[in-house]
Amino acid sequence: MSYNSFGHLFRVTTWGESHGPALGCVVDGCPPGIRFSRADIQHELDRRKPGQNRFVTQRREPDAVQILSGVMDDPDGGEETVVTTGTPIAMMIENTDQRSKDYGKIAEQYRPGHADYTYDVKYGLRDHRGGGRSSARETAARVAAGALARKIVPGLKVRGALVAMGEKDIDRSNWDWSVVEREDNPFFTPDAASIPVFETYLDEVRKAHDSVGAIIEIVAEGVPAGLGAPVYAKLDTEIAAGLMSINAVKGVEIGEGFNAARLTGVENADEMRTGDDGRPVFLSNKAGGVLGGIATGEPIVSRFAVKPTSSILTPRRSVDRQGQEVDIVTKGRHDPCVGIRAVPIGEAMVACAIADAYLMHRGQTGRI
Repeated sequence: MSYNSFGHLFRVTTWGESHGPALGCVVDGCPPGIRFSRADIQHELDRRKPGQNRFVTQRREPDAVQILSGVMDDPDGGEETVVTTGTPIAMMIENTDQRSKDYGKIAEQYRPGHADYTYDVKYGLRDHRGGGRSSARETAARVAAGALARKIVPGLKVRGALVAMGEKDIDRSNWDWSVVEREDNPFFTPDAASIPVFETYLDEVRKAHDSVGAIIEIVAEGVPAGLGAPVYAKLDTEIAAGLMSINAVKGVEIGEGFNAARLTGVENADEMRTGDDGRPVFLSNKAGGVLGGIATGEPIVSRFAVKPTSSILTPRRSVDRQGQEVDIVTKGRHDPCVGIRAVPIGEAMVACAIADAYLMHRGQTGRI
C-alpha cells in the first residue's frame, strides 16, 4: 500500500493500524535547530485522544508519544526541551485498548458508509479490526506531526472550532476563542450558549442509536504574505487536500467558500487601503487569506464538513463478501459525532500545509 506520505519539504509519513501494537509518523525535512518539548506534542494529542467524555468513543488510549529519533537534548534549554537535528523525526504512539473481538461478526460483511468494500475490491483483503489503516485512529500521528509543524513558522497560531453539529449551528456573534478550551466544553465550540444545546441534541442522537456530522472551522493567523504558488502548489489547494484526506471529511471551503457563489462582485471583493507602514491593508477577508493560491497575510480561514459516524447500532442493509444480503449492526465503541475530535486533526493538517509552504517559499526566494 503506497500513498502514506504528504507534504513536499516538510514531509510526513504515517504508519500503523487501529488494532496493531502501535502507530506513528516520520517527519522528514524539518529544519535543524527547532526547539520543542515532548509536552508540546502531548498537549495536542490529549486534545484529540478518545475516552474523555460521554460524547466520544470510550476506547481508552493514553496516546502517550515517544520521540525516537531526529532530536537531541537542547544545551540551551531546560531538561524537557529537545532540539531538532535536521534528520528524520520518528514519533510512536502505542495502542493499549484494542478490542478486536468487537469486530468478529463483521469480518465478512461490508459496513454501509465505511471503506470495507472499496478496500476489499482494491487490495483483495481488508483489516476488519476497526478499519485498519482507514481508521480515524491513524490521525493521532497527524496531530503529533502538526504539533511540530506549528514550531516551524515564527508567530504562527492555528486554532479550530466546531461551528455546527447536525442541524444545530452556533451563534457566531457569541464567538469567544477562550470558550473552546474550557473544561466544561467537550465540543470545541466557541459559543458558550451552544454547549447545553449540543449536549441535549447529542444525547438524543445517541439514545436513538444514530449519529450526526459536523462543520469545523480552522483559522491560521500569523501566516506571512507570499506563501504558496500560483498554479500547482496553491496554498489553498494544499490546505484543502490535507483537510480532505481526514477520515469522514466530505467537503472543504476556503474563506466564503460556496457562499461566494451567492455574492456579487461588489460584495465579494476584498477592498484595500494603504496602512501606516505603507503596505496594503485589506478591509475584509472574503478570500480567506489566499488570492491566486498565495497568502495575503490575512488570517487563513478554512472549513470542512464531517459526515455522520458510519458505525451505528441501528440495523443497516448491506451485503457480505459472498454477495449475500445482510442487515448489519455495528457494535463497539464509536463516536456519535466524529466531527468533535476532528478539530485538533484539522488544525494539524493546516499547520503542516503552512509549514511546508513556508519552507518551499524560503527555499525558492531566499526570504520570508
